[in-house]
Amino acid sequence: MYEMIENIPILDLNSSYSYLLWCEFFSDTSVVVKDEGNTVGFISGFIHPSSPDTLFIWQVAVAETERGQGLATRMIDHVVERHEGVDYIEATVSPSNKPSQQLFKGFAKKKEVPCDISVCFEEDDFPGEDHEQENTFKIGPLKN
Repeated sequence: MYEMIENIPILDLNSSYSYLLWCEFFSDTSVVVKDEGNTVGFISGFIHPSSPDTLFIWQVAVAETERGQGLATRMIDHVVERHEGVDYIEATVSPSNKPSQQLFKGFAKKKEVPCDISVCFEEDDFPGEDHEQENTFKIGPLKN
């Protein structure tokens, strides 16, 4: 996963340790897709601590060779299907990350549910970094 994110400049690269922890402790709300031993897609997510009906998606990544084939949408569907009580999906997306914006808006449209967008973190909230604001995309309520 780390190597994959390294090759997707629009995504924030976290430490390799964080990805190992994610796979170990949040595997029930995450997905890794492999093709011939290579990671070609993943979603890291968790159930929101104060909103148990909400799946927060931390990162979505799809290898360049797999893009445009609906893999990200299928991965989101897979995680949601594993959690009967999930009524909402949330994610934060920077304004320049058009592919993620399209993914979440398209997912909401496909499910025929609202996608509300609001500011989550301002640029000034990221100390010592040149980081864009992050907007929350809240999708739902999902129809189960």
